[in-house]
Amino acid sequence: MLTEKELITTSMNARIIGTSDKETIILVHGYGGDQSVWDKVLPGLTARYQVVLFDWCFSGAVKDPDLYDPVRYSCYDAFADDLICVVDELKLNGSSVFVGHSMSGMIGCIASIKRPDLFHRLVLVTSSPRYLNIEDYQGGFEMSQIEQLFSSIESNFDEWTQNFPSTTIDSSDPLSIKKFQNCLQRMKPDVALSVAKTVFLSDYRYILNQVMIPCDIIHTRNDIVVPDSVPKYMKSKISGKCEVHILETEGHFPQLTAHIQFVEVLDRILGI
Repeated sequence: MLTEKELITTSMNARIIGTSDKETIILVHGYGGDQSVWDKVLPGLTARYQVVLFDWCFSGAVKDPDLYDPVRYSCYDAFADDLICVVDELKLNGSSVFVGHSMSGMIGCIASIKRPDLFHRLVLVTSSPRYLNIEDYQGGFEMSQIEQLFSSIESNFDEWTQNFPSTTIDSSDPLSIKKFQNCLQRMKPDVALSVAKTVFLSDYRYILNQVMIPCDIIHTRNDIVVPDSVPKYMKSKISGKCEVHILETEGHFPQLTAHIQFVEVLDRILGI
């Protein structure tokens, strides 16, 4: 458990690398990952930017197993509060670009609404405000599929960690699949299930029209987790200026499977 005197940046393994006199980019991993999912893009980014990374409290990379509280983190707001604390402790002073993968895209949106001074641009990578299908919205999953996912995590966690990555990452990239497998296997099974419920049962469509700062959405041509309709929907609902960028790769992790394209798109977004 985080003590009163312990900095959240310490407990969440926050670090700053790269060129300190340039733009600051905060790279934030999604469900099941840790900051290592950004390893491939770091050489291309740190040569031109100052880069901030950290691990969410649910990550197996975090040293304190009690840092994750399932009650507190049953919604994204608690994660957004942690993100705000990290930015404040590092004294980034609103000068940074937030790059959030998957669930972290929505967390960044919530943080930007709570603190409009926090970032000057959001980059949402294969993010979604809702994963469940309903009559007027296609999030990608039926409730029966989500329940099967929860059941797989709960009944045979080891088998699930072996199988799930290959459904989210292009099968032609076994090294990236292995990296995500390693991240998942470091998580505690009960934490993995708790966070999965927070993510896949969430609905944050209602916040999109409150996002006022410039926003870019990075998507892939075929993401089994987030269908093509979602970035189009998000663009139509976000109030700030918003653009969608489609990378020529498949799967949910373009920073792993198309890292060169990913850095090139970030450079274009930031005008480099």
